[in-house]
Amino acid sequence: MIASILIGVAIFGYASWALVRFINKSKKGKCAACDLKNSCSSQCGIPPEVK
Repeated sequence: MIASILIGVAIFGYASWALVRFINKSKKGKCAACDLKNSCSSQCGIPPEVK
């Protein structure tokens, strides 16, 4: 019984954390929230580096 409750709390806790993280990233915008924003060459308004 206690194990079932702990597993349920863990699942709902992780789902809540993932949802909050997704919402916060979506508020920042596509490129601002991207992990590759410093090395990405997509059309995000940032000119690509000239090498």
